Amino acid sequence: MTTHTFRPLPAGAVTLLPGLFKQRYDLNRRYVMDLRNENLLQNFYQEAGLWTARHRDETTHIHGGWEFPTCQLRGHFLGHWLSAAAHLAAVGHDIEARAKAEVIVAELDRVQKENGGEWVGSIPPTYLDWVARGKRVWAPHYTLHKTLMGLYDMYALTGNTQSLDILINWARWFHRWAGQFSREEMDNILDVETGGMLEVWANLYGVTGAQEHLDLIHLYDRPRLFDPMLAGVDVLTNMHANTTIPEVHGAARAWEVTGDSRWRQIVDAYWDLAVAQRGSYATGSQTCGEIWGPKMELSTRLGDKNQEHCVVYNMMRLADYLIRWTGDVGYADYWERNLYNGILAQQHPDSGMIAYFLPLHAGGVKLWGTPTEDFWCCHGTLVQAHPVNLLSLYYEDDAGLVIGQYVPSTAQWTHNGADVQIRQTWNQQHELDSRPKQWVIDIAVDCSVPSEFTLKLRLPGWLAGDAVVTIDGAAERVQSEGASFHAVHRTWTNQRIRVELPKTITVDPLPDRPDMVAFLDGPVVLAALLDEERVLHGDVRDPKSFFIGYNEREWTTWQPGYQTRNQARNFRMMPLYEIRSEPYTVYFPVAE
Repeated sequence: MTTHTFRPLPAGAVTLLPGLFKQRYDLNRRYVMDLRNENLLQNFYQEAGLWTARHRDETTHIHGGWEFPTCQLRGHFLGHWLSAAAHLAAVGHDIEARAKAEVIVAELDRVQKENGGEWVGSIPPTYLDWVARGKRVWAPHYTLHKTLMGLYDMYALTGNTQSLDILINWARWFHRWAGQFSREEMDNILDVETGGMLEVWANLYGVTGAQEHLDLIHLYDRPRLFDPMLAGVDVLTNMHANTTIPEVHGAARAWEVTGDSRWRQIVDAYWDLAVAQRGSYATGSQTCGEIWGPKMELSTRLGDKNQEHCVVYNMMRLADYLIRWTGDVGYADYWERNLYNGILAQQHPDSGMIAYFLPLHAGGVKLWGTPTEDFWCCHGTLVQAHPVNLLSLYYEDDAGLVIGQYVPSTAQWTHNGADVQIRQTWNQQHELDSRPKQWVIDIAVDCSVPSEFTLKLRLPGWLAGDAVVTIDGAAERVQSEGASFHAVHRTWTNQRIRVELPKTITVDPLPDRPDMVAFLDGPVVLAALLDEERVLHGDVRDPKSFFIGYNEREWTTWQPGYQTRNQARNFRMMPLYEIRSEPYTVYFPVAE
C-alpha cells in the first residue's frame, strides 16, 4: 500500500451549510430519490427474464434515451445511481438513500441468481464476445463498469456485504472470460471503450488481496495506451477524452493497492500530457466533440459541444488523487475552477438537470437533459458529482487538518483523542457601501479539549493581492505569492479565524489567440447575455476597466453581476454557473 500526503476525512465527517452548494446538492438528491426502483432496474430485469412484455406494457414512466431497452448502453445509469446513493448514504447520513439503495442491491442479487450465480449485467455477455471478434457494439465494458463500481461503492461506503458478494461472484465470470485471450487480443478488446474496469479490479483487490483479482488488474492493463504515453508520445490529440480518463483512474488505484511505480508514472504522464502541455479553456476543462484538442490550439474548436461534463467530473477525480498524493495546492485550484465552471455551470439552477456539453462559441445555449428521457453518460456523472464533492473539501495530514476548498460547511475531526469541529461560513460584509472585492470566510475552530495541531488554509492562485488572516482579531503574517497553503500551528481551543481573499476581474486568453479572451471574477467565469460575438475595446492589461457593477444589492445580499462600460453597445455579464437557457458568450476579441 502507498502512503498519502493528504488523506480525506471519513465519509460523513463533512456537512454542507445553507448556501449555493447546499442548494445544488439538495436539487441533485431530490432527483436521485425521485427515480423509481422498477425503472432503474428495468434493463436488469429484462436481461434476467423478470420483466415480461405484458409487464412492460403496464409500466408507466419507462426510462428512455440511453436507458431504453433497445439501446446498447441500457443499464449504465443504474451503476452511476448506485454510486451516488452510496455517497448520499455515507457522506450525507441519508437513511432514505441507504434504504432505497439496499433494495436495489437486493434486486441485483435476485438478478444474479436468475442468471446462474455470476452475471449481473443489464446487457447480454454476448456483447463482449462481439467486441472480441471485432463486431461493432457500443461500449459494453463501459456499461458494465458502472454497475460494478456501484456495487463496490455500496460496500466501501455503506458496508453492504451483499453488494461485495455480488461483485466477487461476477468477477469470477470476468476472470474466466478475459483469461482466454492473448495480450494482443485483449489489447484489441480494450481499444473499445472500457470505462473504469481497471479501477474496479484494483478496488476489489484492495479489499480481498486475492490472486484472481490481481490477475484482473493485469488483464485490464492498457499498454497500447499507457506505454507510448510513458515514452512521451502525444497519444491524446483527437482521442475520445473520457474513454481514457477512467483508465487512468485505474492506474491511480492500482498504484495505491500494489505499490508498483509504473502505475504512478502513468498517472503523472497523463496529467502532464492532458493538462500541463495541452492547456484548457477559461472554465478549466477542455474537449470539443468529446475529444482532446491539440496542444495549446483551442481557438478553432469553440463550438456547441465543448467541455463534456463527464470529462470535468473525471478530471476532478484525477486531481483529487494527485492532491492526496502530493499535497500540491495547484490540484486544488484546478478542482475549484472546474467546480464552479463545470459541475455548477452544467447543472440547471432550478431543475437540477444536466447539460451534456458547455458551448463556448458566441451565442451558445445550454441544452438541458430531462429527468427520464435522455440518461446520457453525463446524467450519471451529474448525480455522482454533488455528494462525491464533499470528500474533497477537507483533508488531514501528519501535522493536522487542511482546508482545501472554501465552501460553507462543518467538518468533524478527531485528533489525539480530541473532538474538533471546523465550521466555515461566508461573510457578506453587509456594512460595506459597495460590493466586496474579496471573499471573506469566517472559520470557527472548537475543540473538546485543548489540541495541538497545524491548520492549513488554501491561498488560491487567483488572489489579487495579499491574503489577510486573523485569529481572534490578531493578524497572521501571510506570504501569498502564488497558490500555496498558509499553515498555523498552535494549541487550539475555541478560536475564530477570518480569511480575506482579495479578488479582481482577470482575463484568460486562448493559448493560441491572445486577443481572444474570457473574463473571470476570482475563479468564476463570467458570461455575457449575448447571442453574437462582440469586439470589446479597451486595455486588456486592465481587465476591470471594462466593467462596472450591475444590480449590486438585493435586500441583504450582494449580487455578482457586471455590465460593460465605454463600449458602443454595453451588455450584462454574470457568472456562467447562473446561466439557464439564455444565449451567452464567453470569449471576446479585444482591440485597443
